[in-house]
Amino acid sequence: MPVTIRTLKKRKDDGEKFSVLTAYDATFSRLISEAGVDAILIGDSLGNVIQGQDSTVPVTLEQMVYHTECVARGNQGSLIIADVPFMGAATLESTLDAATALMQAGANVIKLEGGAWLADAITVLKRNGVPVCAHMGLTPQSVNAFGGYRVQGKDEAGARELLDAAYTLDRAGAALFVLECVPRTLSAEITAAVEAPVIGIGAAPECDGQVLVMHDMLGLNPRPARFVKDFMAESDGGVAGAFRAYHEAVKSGRFPADEHCF
Repeated sequence: MPVTIRTLKKRKDDGEKFSVLTAYDATFSRLISEAGVDAILIGDSLGNVIQGQDSTVPVTLEQMVYHTECVARGNQGSLIIADVPFMGAATLESTLDAATALMQAGANVIKLEGGAWLADAITVLKRNGVPVCAHMGLTPQSVNAFGGYRVQGKDEAGARELLDAAYTLDRAGAALFVLECVPRTLSAEITAAVEAPVIGIGAAPECDGQVLVMHDMLGLNPRPARFVKDFMAESDGGVAGAFRAYHEAVKSGRFPADEHCF
């Protein structure tokens, strides 16, 4: 049976972890989904790992649509989440246009980076049948405003802002959350506080699911972040074996470990 939003919500309610990996083409989409990974994210991280950019900012909507179409063709039942790229959510009109294009390309969920200000767009999108994943914490599209890739919510004011935003977006109808580079205690608190399933990356093992960039967990990044584990190094089944190992480690709660958290 295909994985749906309801599948992930039931996993949260039952205390069962779920796995997410990025993919950008049909071949890796097929391998990842056949390995049992619950959801595939077509991330604008393709700017870094596919295009060789310094950030995700140059990625266009047209490029996201193209890669979503590729992933959808190879997918064997995983939930497909697609990023709305830089400035794609600047206005409600642009958000709706981007969501329409990505859903028609094969996405099941669209992902928006931001905070409480996304509430109105999430409400409108939900009303029109578009599930939204709200990406909070370190949002890579805002790297220039942050002054670099920095852990978010470390002080009391920042933590309160993230927690309040999560409450707001949960009430607005967010279907999923991604928390990136958020301290363990705070991300665990947010996960327990909201109804929607929460996906962590550099967050807490207590999050309902975990996501990594495929290239990172295959050991292809020469400067991996603290929250990355190289599953290819432990695989005796090649790339497909690494995907299975990742999925099993997330499901069992072995990943992430203490050394992957902030």
